[in-house]
Amino acid sequence: MSAEHTAGRTGFDRDTVRADIADILGERPEDITDEDDLRDLGLDSLRVMHLVEIWRARGARVEFAELADLGAEPTVALWSAHLDRA
Repeated sequence: MSAEHTAGRTGFDRDTVRADIADILGERPEDITDEDDLRDLGLDSLRVMHLVEIWRARGARVEFAELADLGAEPTVALWSAHLDRA
């Protein structure tokens, strides 16, 4: 199964994750790259908790601690891959 097919099936492809993050930050999705450190863009723990609730409402099995533990730099690429697997 291709990455595009899997991402489309779950609803957590990079564009969707980027759009959700942009909405929370009050930014345009096109201004956020796959590799931007989201903390540098203003994503704080309260906003991450809000994102977790949004994604849970869409069926993701995700916890705040999981996102925090994924790596030193939270990115759209990292989080969308995690959500796709969750």
